[in-house]
Amino acid sequence: MKLLDLENAEVKLTSKTDSNFVDLTPAHPRPLLKRSHWQSLNGLWKFAFDDEGKCVEPSDFSEWHHHIEVPYAPESIKSGINDRGFHPNCWYEREFETPPGDGRLVLHFGAVDYRARVWVNNKYIAEHEGGHTSFSLDITHTLNNSGTTKVTVWAQDDPHDLAKPRGKQDWQLKPHSIWYPRTTGIWQTVWLERVGETYIGNLRWIPDCERWEIGFEVGLAGNLPTSGVQIKVKLSVGDRLLASDTYEVFNGEISRRIVLSDPGIDDCRNELLWSPEKPTLIDAQIQLWDKDRLLDEVQSYTAMRTVSIQRDRFMLNGRPYYLRLVLDQGYWPETLMTPPNDEALRRDVELVKAMGFNGVRKHQKIEDPRFLYWADVLGLLVWEEMPSAYRFTPKAVERMTREWTEIIKRDVSHPCIVAWVPFNESWGVPNLTETAAHRNYVLAMYHLTKTLDPTRPVIGNDGWESTDTDILAIHDYERHPERLAHRYRPDIQISDLFERSRPGGRILTLDNYPHQGQPVMLTEFGGIAYAPLDQPNADQAQAWGYENCSNISELQMKYAELLETVNNIELFSGFCYTQLTDTFQEANGLLYGDRTPKFPIEAIRAATLSGQGLCTPTSC
Repeated sequence: MKLLDLENAEVKLTSKTDSNFVDLTPAHPRPLLKRSHWQSLNGLWKFAFDDEGKCVEPSDFSEWHHHIEVPYAPESIKSGINDRGFHPNCWYEREFETPPGDGRLVLHFGAVDYRARVWVNNKYIAEHEGGHTSFSLDITHTLNNSGTTKVTVWAQDDPHDLAKPRGKQDWQLKPHSIWYPRTTGIWQTVWLERVGETYIGNLRWIPDCERWEIGFEVGLAGNLPTSGVQIKVKLSVGDRLLASDTYEVFNGEISRRIVLSDPGIDDCRNELLWSPEKPTLIDAQIQLWDKDRLLDEVQSYTAMRTVSIQRDRFMLNGRPYYLRLVLDQGYWPETLMTPPNDEALRRDVELVKAMGFNGVRKHQKIEDPRFLYWADVLGLLVWEEMPSAYRFTPKAVERMTREWTEIIKRDVSHPCIVAWVPFNESWGVPNLTETAAHRNYVLAMYHLTKTLDPTRPVIGNDGWESTDTDILAIHDYERHPERLAHRYRPDIQISDLFERSRPGGRILTLDNYPHQGQPVMLTEFGGIAYAPLDQPNADQAQAWGYENCSNISELQMKYAELLETVNNIELFSGFCYTQLTDTFQEANGLLYGDRTPKFPIEAIRAATLSGQGLCTPTSC
């Protein structure tokens, strides 16, 4: 069996326990570093719970009691397990035909929550900790001559552990308040690649519109040669070749600036710039050569796009840009944090844009790279937010710092990402106003993020109790638009806002807050709920929002009034409405859980775009 080119292929697997076919439509799980031949391991795996933790290696299992559809978590309906009880340990196993060929065989996991140990052919390979990050394992040394390879995974995820980054996953048996069902074990794509003895392990793109150049960094993996290796890179847009360069590789890495031919005048420059209105991507072909021998070849992409802060405005490509974001939890009724398929991710991006928004704040979730791919391709801005832990301990600090570093490394080259958010509403740092260690933690994460990526704004603590931050982000669920307009009226002094308590009983900024004249954005507001019983996730006994409506007409009217008010508040450089979809007991979405609009898309769009907040790169 050869590794298949599955980018556009459809594969059908037959379940041993079900006569129905399972349709899988694979799309490359790592769109920024693609090889043409790869193999998905999604589909039917053997599965078992081990609640008491009696098993520590594959040989401890004598019988597998279930089958599960990977990559759906066992708590989900689509997995075939649909068990939302407390299960701290679970096991997976699958056999597949070993792909033929020379070189190395690499096994990739998109995400396993929270801690994973992996064996191949009963040989222990490695352990990975962090439920939101990908990891890759070279399994070449474990292969045998049988023609079959077996992968076994032990996933550990203590449902009561509040000192790990867990986002919106509930620690109670049933979802309550703003917390949702847990996600245990494998929840993103598992896949294989056959690579050479030396290959491209990672790359990074750093666009610079001011200098009209693109930074390009590559790190090699495998057996690193001592000399004579070159990287060739071609950049193009359609049939137009932008650059074709060759670089010598030293010590297994290169870092170069690719200077493009600058047309000078804005009209010509604008043809190449990426924005939600015109998401121009630059295709990249990267080859690794040893003299006249091709060692590796990958496809990637980048974009000419820069973001920055200038005085009180967010800047996109050197021009003021008004942000119209919607809060996106990234859950689906039957698949939880895992999208039903790739088309569901594309559809979410299309719906957000059709509703008049130009971006999303991904809330307490690190999204599948396929979502970021569609945001890149279709033109949608993304604020990426770290899932919170809910205790302040040395272990929590260590876990979050490590995982956040891995997240930034994975996603930093996506042009759609325009801001990083390490903390939300002081979750995990509940005593910011009194405890120096909590404040230092937020400050450290802010500066660490700025160090790892100096090219994007960082919101230190979204919502309130701000220390260092590039955007002052306010959460205010005021129900009456006229009160909101008065609170942020034109004659208000920013210093007055700093001294007052905001909703939630929290001060907006901490003592010695260092910034003046920076962008102010309303990054959570609204939350208007409506939930009839005949819609997905609807439960009238539990459904709630920050404000409730008795019918659709009332919801439409309230949304229009609120958005017109917010769009006309001159203080704000942007907003983020709560929220995109109903999510389990939270019924405050503009869409139901199945993505059906609660009132016509055209009406949502008209309200979203109402008032004066219509700043685009050319209209500000």
